[in-house]
Amino acid sequence: MEKVFIEPTRTTPLVNFDPDEGILEMKGRSSPENSIEFYQKVLDNLDEYAFSGGDQFTANIAFEYFNTSSSKCLFDVFKRLSKIEDSGKTITINWYYEEGDDDMMEAGEDYSDLLDLDFNFREIEED
Repeated sequence: MEKVFIEPTRTTPLVNFDPDEGILEMKGRSSPENSIEFYQKVLDNLDEYAFSGGDQFTANIAFEYFNTSSSKCLFDVFKRLSKIEDSGKTITINWYYEEGDDDMMEAGEDYSDLLDLDFNFREIEED
């Protein structure tokens, strides 16, 4: 299991996965050319974390936009987090959305409902 840090670009989000700290941060816009390839390292590390990581894990998610293929990858990320929680670890998921962005808030609610995960919804001021 390794740290993953990806600088944000116009089409990809900031990704900061630190297994030692038990934290995953994803922030920005997600419409990479190949979403599966972009998110694969995060998914692989989350799989490994389920077996050998610490007792607590926090995910801070703050997207301005994500496309359909990214949405599927995010679903896979949350499935992995559910698996980590099922292994007895404590999971905290903070879903940040810009003030008035009902679509992004509802996207988080959908993930939460579909996977029976508790999300903390945090409205933030627009940049």
